[in-house]
Amino acid sequence: AAGRDPAAIRRMLNVTGTFARSSGGLLAGPPEQWVEELAGLTLEHGITTFILGSDEPRAIQIFGQEVAPAVRELVAAERTAPEPRPAAGQQAAGGGAGTLGVTPTPDPGVRLSARRPWDESTRPSAPPPPAGHAYPPRGQAAGQHLVDVHDHLRQELAQVRDLLEQVKRGTVSPGRARAALNEMTMRQNNWTLGAYCAAYCTMVTQHHGLEDASIFPHLRRSEAGLAAVLDRLEEEHVVIHGVVESVDRALVELVRRPGDFTGLQEAVDLLTDTLLSHLSYEEHQIVEPLARYGFFPGQL
Repeated sequence: AAGRDPAAIRRMLNVTGTFARSSGGLLAGPPEQWVEELAGLTLEHGITTFILGSDEPRAIQIFGQEVAPAVRELVAAERTAPEPRPAAGQQAAGGGAGTLGVTPTPDPGVRLSARRPWDESTRPSAPPPPAGHAYPPRGQAAGQHLVDVHDHLRQELAQVRDLLEQVKRGTVSPGRARAALNEMTMRQNNWTLGAYCAAYCTMVTQHHGLEDASIFPHLRRSEAGLAAVLDRLEEEHVVIHGVVESVDRALVELVRRPGDFTGLQEAVDLLTDTLLSHLSYEEHQIVEPLARYGFFPGQL
């Protein structure tokens, strides 16, 4: 087949023109089709570099913000073979073949801030999964991958809290702490635009991006009953973006008013509450649908 001929592959990857919105052959359809086909070339043929031969701004934007990060995510998910975790709720406890085998991370339930940016009691719930559904290994990996990416964000949150303590002790300046925050993927992420994840150093940079731009629309099309949950998740993404920004503003204020850590402590505590609550809620609601439908159409 032409796909196995290196010269043909190079010709196919030297793409020109814009992204069509309907399938018309290899690398001629919507971004989701490009993701599937480019990931297939990486997984089947070992190709690790793709060059977009185009100077059309929209094509470059879509390729950089949607296609390339999503290809990395899909390849990473395919190459990841996590040990199945014991399933929660109605799933079989053994996590063997056919069961979900992924455990959403529980909310710690502790709130450090007096502020409540949302009412958790109003969160909608996803419809129950079909009884006896068998999850293929790729589906299990998709669900587990969301938990793994969220774990990276939880690790960064621990780094933020550690930075706060170092600033209080005077071992790190507010300016250096702000620089460290800006280097973290949670700060680089705008939480509403972009793409899903790549290698772990940039994997979560635009984590909620492709959720909002591609993954959530795919889940909406796959199961109408998820609409209220996905709406709520998108709303919380916007709130979290503002909370992350408030930590940065508090560091700036600390430079202006040295020694007063009240605003910074409140901002970090609120970030802790909102991020841990949101990540747990998201996992409990969409890990199972992701395992059933995948990140993109045709993935499973």
